[in-house]
Amino acid sequence: MTVFQTPIKKLLLYLSQRSFVRRAIADKADLSAFNGPPSLKVIVGVAAILFSYVIGWPAVTFLGGVAVYFEQPLIAAIGGPLIYALSHLVFLAGMYLAGAEYTWIFLRWATRAAMLKMLRKYSLPLPS
Repeated sequence: MTVFQTPIKKLLLYLSQRSFVRRAIADKADLSAFNGPPSLKVIVGVAAILFSYVIGWPAVTFLGGVAVYFEQPLIAAIGGPLIYALSHLVFLAGMYLAGAEYTWIFLRWATRAAMLKMLRKYSLPLPS
């Protein structure tokens, strides 16, 4: 274990000096923003993300079955990639609507929690 401790300690010290990490620790980043009710924008975004899963592979599989049933391979060859591309666009729209604000909050909290745990584990000082 001691062979790997030095590179890990160096990496942790390097990461702890990055401004994002220092600000997350200094601001005591937490998940309190998740206590309130979500906005309509967030609800629509999460619904779009869930809907993208419904029109992703299940729809492609359905089109494949329809193509086999009607013996028309073009249904799957053209419809499959189109519906899959549409599911990606819906997913991205959902992430745009729901993801940015809450993802940033979660990322700051996760960074703070992980860095504090690792710094304590390897007995390294907190960033100034």
